[in-house]
Amino acid sequence: MKWGTYIPAEEAVKKIRSGDRVFVHGSAATPVHLLKALQARHNELKEVELISITTLGDVDFDNPEFQESFYINSLFVSANTRAAANSDHGDYVPVFLSQIPQLFRNNFLPLDVALVQVSPPDLHGFCTLGTSVDIALSAVQTAKYIIAQVNPKMPRTHGDGFIHTSKIDALVYHEAELPEVDYSSKKDSITETIGKNVASLIEDGATLQMGIGSIPDQVLRNLMQHKNLGIHTEMLSDGIIPLMEKGVINNSRKKLNSGRTVTGFLVGTRKLYDFVHDNQEIRVMDISYVNDTSVIRRNPKATAINSAIEIDLTGQVCADSIGTFQYSGIGGQMDFMRGASLSEGGKPIIAMPSITSKMQTRIVPFLKEGAGVVTTRGHMHWVVTEFGIVNLFGKSLKQRAKALISIAHPDHREALDRSYHERFVTLV
Repeated sequence: MKWGTYIPAEEAVKKIRSGDRVFVHGSAATPVHLLKALQARHNELKEVELISITTLGDVDFDNPEFQESFYINSLFVSANTRAAANSDHGDYVPVFLSQIPQLFRNNFLPLDVALVQVSPPDLHGFCTLGTSVDIALSAVQTAKYIIAQVNPKMPRTHGDGFIHTSKIDALVYHEAELPEVDYSSKKDSITETIGKNVASLIEDGATLQMGIGSIPDQVLRNLMQHKNLGIHTEMLSDGIIPLMEKGVINNSRKKLNSGRTVTGFLVGTRKLYDFVHDNQEIRVMDISYVNDTSVIRRNPKATAINSAIEIDLTGQVCADSIGTFQYSGIGGQMDFMRGASLSEGGKPIIAMPSITSKMQTRIVPFLKEGAGVVTTRGHMHWVVTEFGIVNLFGKSLKQRAKALISIAHPDHREALDRSYHERFVTLV
């Protein structure tokens, strides 16, 4: 190999010692091969802190054999770290996604080792961080030691994610399919209705941000007749492909990165990974830039589409916990809700089903005890369910409550109305 020597994963991870803080590349770039090699050393290690945002793939963080060896410190809790983050061998750091790079760059969380997955080096020795530049760029810029899994299945992406092989301390060649998530397979009649409702709020020339899940994907399906849309978002999924191919998304009205789709990371199917490979229309960039409120607001009609676990009658949004149980994380919701609200013609939107899978209302009199407020009531504007659309901006507490009750599930409106009267009408 011209740009370095490949070594086995087992040899590369020997550099990691007990007590080290180790960054783990996230989402579709999760370096599963390196993690499994590290886990195989669990009997030799104590209290290795693994720190990351969402991780995907076949990685068993819940194995009881690993509890004394690895401490899972999540910056955004994912399905395969949820049990650990809510146990005595894990934890969660509440932080805006835009500010995570500061934790590394300003030594609030100094990194000993970074485990990343990269595309193969080009003729000049440059790999890319592929599907996830987000917080990984700051990790490789600050970690004392970098171990990279070089995977020919990792797309080569344009933007901020270039890293020269001379900056990588250990190179491990391992070809493997990237984890895939097909959000389109999770649609149902409720999601379809919410998607149509949200799409009705999106104007031609808008710059879109989509959160994670099936609702944003469904929104995109309803935009084929729109014109001159732009993308500036923390994540991309397959839903953007037909819109870019048809020219609906052309980024022509953006004031920043005109003509370019901007994202921090990508999660989807192989079709998406192939679509972004060497695609100069797409920029995968440092999340401290992508999610910077002062950047988001500069594009006209910035439209942020995010979801929630529950919202109370005053407009407080819980999006990261179920009571005290840490389910996900703050992520970039507030970055974009605030940025969109300050954009000329912008629209910050919370879209969610009116009820849970257990038929419990998501619009509630009070958030559950211990629930985290991700988006405050002062930041709330549009709320969308399958039963309608309301705008809370400028509304009083009583007006907000009435508006939210109007888009709650009909089976719960009577109880919510009683709560409204107990709080706002029957005053002592």
